Amino acid sequence: MLSFVKGAIGIERDEEQHVSAVLLRGRTVLTGPRAPKNRIVAPTIRDVAAAAGLSVTAVSRHFNNRIALPTDTVARIEAAANDLGYRPNVAARRLSLGSSESLGLILSDIAYPFFSAIASVAEAECARLGYSLLIFNSRNIVENEIAHLRRIESAQVDGILFMTNHSGASEVAETVNRVRNVVLLDEDVPNAEAPRLYARNRNGGRLATEHLLAAGHRRIAFVGGDRNLISSAERFAGYREALEAAGIDPDPSLMLFLGYEAADGEAAFAILDQFKEPPTAIFVAADVVALGILRAAREAGLSVPEDLSIIGFDDIPNADVIGPPLSTVRQSFETFGVRGVQLLVGLLRGEQSPETIEYVDVELVSRSSVAPPRLRRHWRTAPRSATKSREVAQGQPNKKGEKK
Repeated sequence: MLSFVKGAIGIERDEEQHVSAVLLRGRTVLTGPRAPKNRIVAPTIRDVAAAAGLSVTAVSRHFNNRIALPTDTVARIEAAANDLGYRPNVAARRLSLGSSESLGLILSDIAYPFFSAIASVAEAECARLGYSLLIFNSRNIVENEIAHLRRIESAQVDGILFMTNHSGASEVAETVNRVRNVVLLDEDVPNAEAPRLYARNRNGGRLATEHLLAAGHRRIAFVGGDRNLISSAERFAGYREALEAAGIDPDPSLMLFLGYEAADGEAAFAILDQFKEPPTAIFVAADVVALGILRAAREAGLSVPEDLSIIGFDDIPNADVIGPPLSTVRQSFETFGVRGVQLLVGLLRGEQSPETIEYVDVELVSRSSVAPPRLRRHWRTAPRSATKSREVAQGQPNKKGEKK
């Protein structure tokens, strides 16, 4: 025997199975002696349409953003959906639209401060435009980059923002051209058919070097990443232009191309520290590398900027709170994240050409790591810190356990 439930808007009865289906507040509840325990079926779009007094087609198109309905009609649909507890089937919608509604971001190292800052901003912009963002960490391995790019082919993502350190790998360009729907950020992939978003690296290199020149430095070193990367090559070009404009012949021995890790900064300091006449200032093409140089200089007992001036590039988070606060060239991670997503969505909609090249402006940020050079004073003649001097005098072991 069927009992009517208050608030039910639909009742069906299976006489043979002695089971009744009651639609109660958006949930189909099976009742009766043979009804399974706790069997609840979620409301469907048909239930919402019935409650709103509209066609299923109109309600479906509303939830898929394919129709513009009058305000009062939209209010009826939303009220019915809320009252029934209806949630659109995301998987079904994506299947019907032929879209994953997701974008990807490939990073060479998610722990790199500038990259993680871009990822945070990009995710927020994706959400604003109705997309999810999947972040893929390639660990700077070409094979991983290619595997992540192929996620477009398997429909895991609709398009990808791509940041790579492997500009010379032909297989990367071939993959980009095959999967399409890729936007290159920060670095180039030669022969790839994709929109590009770069910083004005050459201008930044010139600004940094001119700042050191204005402080009175003439013997200025350059420490960059792989010379085949557009960021490193362009920042180096700006460095040379500023020196030549000041009438200074660039010294090849002061130009180092290592990498973009803090350890590369430590290695650069070790090289420059061996010179009979070391530089009085260093333009470092990445803040993270500059941190490595700062650490090595401190361990050597040097004072920055009194004994050595340093300027970086990027303006990573917290560059202003390290000791000393780092002078640098700022490239906006906010612009990279927001504009990168906008370019990719435009490409997906057919509104953006693969030949597009845009640039992010840079600006000099003067802090406390640059000061005028001391006359006739070089690293090897600069007094070491009191702590370092005591260690040397007392023959205390260094980090490797060896006597100095």
